[in-house]
Amino acid sequence: MLKKLSSYTFVLLGLAVLLNSCKKEYESIENIDDQKIQQYLSNNNVANAIQDPEKTGFYYQVTTPGTGTLYTNTDSVRYSITVSSLLNGTEYYSTPSYLNLGTRVGYTTSFNGKAIPAILTTIKALKPGGVATIILPSYLAFGKNGLEAINVPSNEIIALKVTTYAEKQAVLDDQHITAFLTTSGLVATKDPSGVYYQILEAGTGTEPITSQSELTLNYSGRTLDGVEFQSSLDEAQYVLPQLIEGWGILKNFKKGAKVRIVVPSVLAYGHAGRVDTSTGAVLITGNASLDFTIDILDVEN
Repeated sequence: MLKKLSSYTFVLLGLAVLLNSCKKEYESIENIDDQKIQQYLSNNNVANAIQDPEKTGFYYQVTTPGTGTLYTNTDSVRYSITVSSLLNGTEYYSTPSYLNLGTRVGYTTSFNGKAIPAILTTIKALKPGGVATIILPSYLAFGKNGLEAINVPSNEIIALKVTTYAEKQAVLDDQHITAFLTTSGLVATKDPSGVYYQILEAGTGTEPITSQSELTLNYSGRTLDGVEFQSSLDEAQYVLPQLIEGWGILKNFKKGAKVRIVVPSVLAYGHAGRVDTSTGAVLITGNASLDFTIDILDVEN
């Protein structure tokens, strides 16, 4: 019995030593990060960094306060994010220029699947149009493992810049589309709906296209960075109510027409985007405006 107790005692002592050493290592990372952050603030004369009210370890610096009233949990917020190294400035990620993030303020608690509550705290310190940079110690950012998807190394202290937008989503969509057209050298006409279109081939049909028309179509769809997310060359049949709202512009054309249309996100898949229901994979990012080429092969009424 004494022998058994002695063995158990040694096991328990060993576990206690192991847990204590892990705790010390974790605490030392906190201390090291905090020292580096304090040194950075001192060396760069950062006097307006605000410490997290809960004192969990992060700071935020408001560079543009915005206008109006402070965001609350139930407000909608449209924003973009840039993730960089605090100490050497390496940029790991920036929201693409052709889209923006958007949700209720209360849901802005993560980035790329990683819980970062500091984003919510910081946005609630801003007004629409406000900009702030969050200084995140590694243990509140991507930790020991880093984030391979965007090449963040282990134990990296992060500067996470949040830019909010006062404009409505439709206005931002239009800015993204016009920038895309300019960059791509495309000339397109803006429909009153907000969809931009370019007639590649004029149709010769006589049947009007209505909400009840059965349309035989070939098409391809791309995000504004040129990535094709879907195509159909099998002459499938559709009626407009089955399709995204922006495709309602097809009523302006006839059988035989080939058109290129750029649809704002508010007339496409909105802030939710589109997800593969069988795999959960994101097919279209939320708030993404879309670029389609469509052949109207036949119209039946």
